[in-house]
Amino acid sequence: MRLHDPEITDRPDPAAALAAPARAAAAPRARRRGRWIDDWNPDDEAFWARKGRRIARRNLALSVFAEHVGFCLWAIWGIVAINLPNVGIALSLAETFLLTALPNLVGAFLRIPYTFAVPRFGGRAWTVFSASLLFVPALLLAIVVPSGWLREQAHDTQLLVLALCAATAGFGGGNFSSSMANISYFYPERRKGAALGINAAGGNLGVAVTQLLVPLVIIVGVPAAAVKASPHEVHLAYAGLMWLPLITIAAVGAYRYMDSLTQAKADPRSYARAARQPHAWIVSVLYIGTFGSFIGYSFALPLVVKNTFPEFLANHPFIATYLAGLGFVGALVGSVARPLGGWLADRVGGARVTLACFLGMAAATLVAIAGVNGRSFGVFFGAYVAIFVLAGAGNGSTYRMIPAIFAALGRRQGDDAATRLDFKRQAAAVIGIAGAVGAFGGFLIQLAFRQASLGASQAVTAAETPAAKVAAAAQHADWSVGALWVFLGAYLAMALVTWACYLRRAPAGRLVPSVAGASV
Repeated sequence: MRLHDPEITDRPDPAAALAAPARAAAAPRARRRGRWIDDWNPDDEAFWARKGRRIARRNLALSVFAEHVGFCLWAIWGIVAINLPNVGIALSLAETFLLTALPNLVGAFLRIPYTFAVPRFGGRAWTVFSASLLFVPALLLAIVVPSGWLREQAHDTQLLVLALCAATAGFGGGNFSSSMANISYFYPERRKGAALGINAAGGNLGVAVTQLLVPLVIIVGVPAAAVKASPHEVHLAYAGLMWLPLITIAAVGAYRYMDSLTQAKADPRSYARAARQPHAWIVSVLYIGTFGSFIGYSFALPLVVKNTFPEFLANHPFIATYLAGLGFVGALVGSVARPLGGWLADRVGGARVTLACFLGMAAATLVAIAGVNGRSFGVFFGAYVAIFVLAGAGNGSTYRMIPAIFAALGRRQGDDAATRLDFKRQAAAVIGIAGAVGAFGGFLIQLAFRQASLGASQAVTAAETPAAKVAAAAQHADWSVGALWVFLGAYLAMALVTWACYLRRAPAGRLVPSVAGASV
């Protein structure tokens, strides 16, 4: 029943003789090199119990690990950027935001082609390749960024080289889509939601792991007293070197133990049909608000805190040194809240949970504004922890809405098996589309912060003495408030869209699917 995988030939199968003509027709495909499985039917309970579950779990574990390492590298420039002054590279606030935004932008762009790569090359081969590609950002960070050569270059050259290095970290962001696409083929429909939830949460946790470990690793061997100084010695090369063994494990593990399914086929027609559905783009916009907030704030929060509460950090040297570790708290609670949002959506409706998340994020953003204006770091940070929780829960509930919306659209077209299958495939395509579009939300978050920081950056740059620069920074410490008002307005707008499209009772002929909030 299989090719190249010893676990698929554990005993003779009576159905093998009946399948012989089909296998003969597939003979050219059977000669592929590598661990290819030709007969895969996870929806058959006997097949799943006999061998499918074991193979699927093995591939899920390896996929989660590779995706997790990818997220770790994707998020790392939020930490690198705030430590550049410690290696003798001075950038303006706006330029620093550019370095944190580029990985987000590149990762978002890569998500669509990465989705189609699995059917084209096989899940095993693509996981090996995409994991190996992570050596590029890790080695650039280990060799080029902390080098004396870069420190001696002109400012514009420094910025260009750093931007190129930061952009390669986007390779880690693309891994999410290929990993999700690959695992979706291994699991039966009744278990697919849980498997994809584990896969997504495992990747998201990479952001938290990076923000927890990297700030500590780069000061290994630096005396505690020296760390309190500003600037202080850091071993920025360690931020890249620490991932090399894990990247190797991910690539070698995928090569030796993962499988590829010949049944995994790209379906461009489903993508084309889904792209013509207005609801594909409505849900994608909602995912910009949830996942975009999660990943955007994960990248940007340490930089925002550093340039908004300098007086607080001056009085708390440990927090100032371990600033990126603050982002760990938000990324962790956001990752944990994602499956909780999906669980709540199953019980009260994805649209209701998503609406509550957007309203809560708007209220928490208002509290964050009060924290900035009142110079209260505790209020600001507490508000952002709440935003991370709500954004994580919204990630899960928004994804839960997609199959319900397209099932409802399918019922409006007809209840035959072919129509149900067509809209089921469209829903799967929208999951890929929303994942790519939602990732752009993180870039938009950082772009808004960057634009809001331009005035403060210009004032600090124009100041002629160190004391004048400090005074200018303190005078513009509320620079982030403009961006926060934009985010608050966006959350209210998305709450309105959620209510209008999926909860409001509307007359016949409406755009809204005929579903109650509890089923969406």
